[in-house]
Amino acid sequence: MTTDEERIRELIEGWAAAVHAGDLERVVADHADDIVMYDVPPPYEGVRGIDAYRKTWPGFFQWQAQGASFEIETLDVMAGSDVAFAHALLRCGTPGELAANPAYRLRLTLGLRKEDGRWVVAHEHHSFPLGDESAAEEEVRRVHERWYAGTAAKDLDGMMAAIADDVVSYEHETPLEYAGVDEVREVCARGLDAAGDAGVSLDVPDLRILVREDLAVAWGLNRVRVTGEDGQVSETWSRGTRVFQRRDGAWMMVHQHLSFPLDQATGAARTDLRPPSR
Repeated sequence: MTTDEERIRELIEGWAAAVHAGDLERVVADHADDIVMYDVPPPYEGVRGIDAYRKTWPGFFQWQAQGASFEIETLDVMAGSDVAFAHALLRCGTPGELAANPAYRLRLTLGLRKEDGRWVVAHEHHSFPLGDESAAEEEVRRVHERWYAGTAAKDLDGMMAAIADDVVSYEHETPLEYAGVDEVREVCARGLDAAGDAGVSLDVPDLRILVREDLAVAWGLNRVRVTGEDGQVSETWSRGTRVFQRRDGAWMMVHQHLSFPLDQATGAARTDLRPPSR
């Protein structure tokens, strides 16, 4: 006869397989309507309710499509008559991230309860350990990768998740500065609206990151691609510097500086430039 521990183990292993496959319906299937999840990115108070939980996954699936792993390495389950918990370590990262830090693992704790004879997940807690500077660098790189995924998915909430409330951003356009997360959100929303039905992607191929304790700076050339319904692709490169502070265990962007080079002869911004190797 199958024990409760075995049923829960099958449930969790099936959930992890669904996450790796990007199967949203299977991911949410065995979760309580009032689930509370403490995720790696903000909000700090957690994600509450099945609808909010559902919305956290599309951006992660976009990131995972780069070839990232999401594999259970260890899993322990303890079950009572109607309450249970489990804890697990998972290999979670792109091939490059795991090659750079082979021991890096996602930590997972699950709380379950029995409803109408079936086990459902009522609580999830995901975290990465705070480690040395190389691990912190990977965390900041993950913030960028979530931005890439959020942009491709046109997920404005996902794009804003790691932006500090008191951020100051120097954008390409006037005014001189945008102060606060609401103003930056408006800039991002305008950019997505301008794209309409076209596909949009953002990345920083030459991203460099320097971390010291709870501060980090990242810089590189931003590449934005817009793909029209006819398949035509337009590509724009600009310069970007971003400053992060670790707050309550999460890296938050507190400053951003974006610019196009200026043509000294005409005074016009050069939006047509490309890196020599591109």
